[in-house]
Amino acid sequence: MTDVVFTGGGTGGHLYPGLAIARALVRLRPDVRPFFVGALRGIEREILPATEFPHLLLDLHPLYRPQVWKNWRTLRGAMSGWSALNAMARARKPALVVGTGGYAAGLTSAWAAAKGIPVVQHIGDAIPGITARWSARLARESYLGYPEAERYLPHNGCVYRDTGNPIEPPPDIAPSGAAARARWGFPAAATVLLVFGGSQGARAINRAVASWVERGLPKGVCVLWATGRAQHDAFKHLDRPDVRVLGYISPIAEAYATADLALVRGGMMGSSELCAWGVPMVIVPLPSAANDHQTANAKVLEAAGAARYLPEGELSVERLDAVVGGLLGDRGALGAMATAARARGRPRAADEIAGHIARLLGAG
Repeated sequence: MTDVVFTGGGTGGHLYPGLAIARALVRLRPDVRPFFVGALRGIEREILPATEFPHLLLDLHPLYRPQVWKNWRTLRGAMSGWSALNAMARARKPALVVGTGGYAAGLTSAWAAAKGIPVVQHIGDAIPGITARWSARLARESYLGYPEAERYLPHNGCVYRDTGNPIEPPPDIAPSGAAARARWGFPAAATVLLVFGGSQGARAINRAVASWVERGLPKGVCVLWATGRAQHDAFKHLDRPDVRVLGYISPIAEAYATADLALVRGGMMGSSELCAWGVPMVIVPLPSAANDHQTANAKVLEAAGAARYLPEGELSVERLDAVVGGLLGDRGALGAMATAARARGRPRAADEIAGHIARLLGAG
């Protein structure tokens, strides 16, 4: 058996790509045993125990820049994490480390490099984060969700591969639009706007959509709206036959199959999934996202013709009606954007990345 360590987390955008790659690698190489390393502070604390993979969670902390006196926690966590990784390696003998971002990926990649263990990484956004830029100096290969990210990365021997982001691909035979609409009770001829802002929702988007719905939707338009579970109570009174208001949509594929246009944040996983499904987007990036990477993602997709970029500061009911309402009334524009989205889609990214990793591992 061949042990491969996957490390990353903090957010779903760092954890879920690792899970997708690990599963693709096991399908390709059944002799591989993935082992995950994450942080106690991240989403992996909730997600990993429910998966099929053994894992180790480390007590890691970020660099406290404004409150530098707290960095003793960062140093203590790094030292205890290093010791825990040494103990893990004595039991597992990892042949490779795959980083996907976050505190744990930074520490584990540094540890692997110090031990002479090869490192590769996945970088999901158009502007790489600090960990990704630093880890690229240690990695043999980096797999890019957006090829535009390479301009921000060091060129010191790391091989950059344009793979796209590893997602759950659409089915080979997608459901018809009419059948998908019927699932939500929408007319077969309706034009459907999908609204979501991640599992927690996006308050600014929710408020603008609520005002737009109360003002009156364009004729023939229906809205499938995931508010986020924490915000559902504030908006559920707007649920009606042409506006379905839910806290969360799972499986999300049923929503993608329904949508003609999506109003979303600029996270890498959601935008990559929408591209794979051929759903054009109006992207309202989260202004506080690290390195403003959501804005970078939005601008890249707008330049490709797959999206329209709408800054949160410009988000009003009037602007929403002009941009979103205008697109929903223009079938030609939606069709062109859908074609551009599919051109950016990489539905088999997980399999492609797994293939590169299997090649580095050699014969098993």
